[in-house]
Amino acid sequence: MNKTGYFTHPDCRKHEMGPGHPESPERLSAIDDRLLICGVADALDRREATAAALADVELAHGRNYVATLRGLTATLREEISAGGPSHVQLDPDTSMNIHTWDAALHAAGAALAATDAVIAGELENAFCAVRPPGHHACRDQAMGFCFLNNVAIAAKYALERHGLKRVAIVDFDVHHGNGTENIVAGDERILMVSFYQHPFYPVGGAQSDAANLVNVPVPAYTRGMEVRELIEMYWLPRLEEHRPEMIFISAGFDAHREDDMGQMGLVEQDYAWITMRIKDMARRFAQGRIVSCLEGGYDLSALGRSVEAHLRVLADL
Repeated sequence: MNKTGYFTHPDCRKHEMGPGHPESPERLSAIDDRLLICGVADALDRREATAAALADVELAHGRNYVATLRGLTATLREEISAGGPSHVQLDPDTSMNIHTWDAALHAAGAALAATDAVIAGELENAFCAVRPPGHHACRDQAMGFCFLNNVAIAAKYALERHGLKRVAIVDFDVHHGNGTENIVAGDERILMVSFYQHPFYPVGGAQSDAANLVNVPVPAYTRGMEVRELIEMYWLPRLEEHRPEMIFISAGFDAHREDDMGQMGLVEQDYAWITMRIKDMARRFAQGRIVSCLEGGYDLSALGRSVEAHLRVLADL
């Protein structure tokens, strides 16, 4: 049995936010193409995600917010049939088409299905190749290309539906996971560790000094060796102290030096090293249980190579 799952769904490619938008369906194609070419795809247990149940989505999001997103989809369909626009704009860089809601439900559903399979022992770990991404989605607000917070939903689901006592969220996107912070700040069952470029989007960076958050802001042009030192200094001691029973990863690859959505200097070997440190921690405390969800990464070549490096470690290749 392949012990690393690969969860995705065709609906994740139907969501798009207009021509030239960096968060495009081609991101998933670039990952698939790279994994096929390098042979990593053969080592993965590929599974199609089901849509998340609304009751599970509402573990991390307000009921009124969820109803609003659903309503926007219905309104958009009516407007399109009357000759109106094909998208509804939620903020300057985040918009919905008629497929966005289904894509978001399947992205969250992938994280939940991966959580189920890993906790059941069917898989040691899993990667969710999904979009839209999630870590900027707050409890009651869509922003930064994100609608539902896939990792926060899955972390809450592991605690509430599976009875785990402690989990961790690791976020290595170039942008601060403000939505995840908004949802989990103060929940002592969840330790969130992250690094991110600062100052940068979102404005202000971290908004909370809650004890369960380990935010490590770094300046533009920070390279991999400096990030590794910060992880050793700040993340690992807190993860050891927390002893998580499962680890969730917000896997953004836009801190890569070739990605012009950020100005950091990581390369594939850095993502492999970070994944090794996370995997070591998971094997010590969490029976190896990891669910990783795609966040950012917009240079298609760098994205494909970085996901390959991440998955080679997860799958022991």
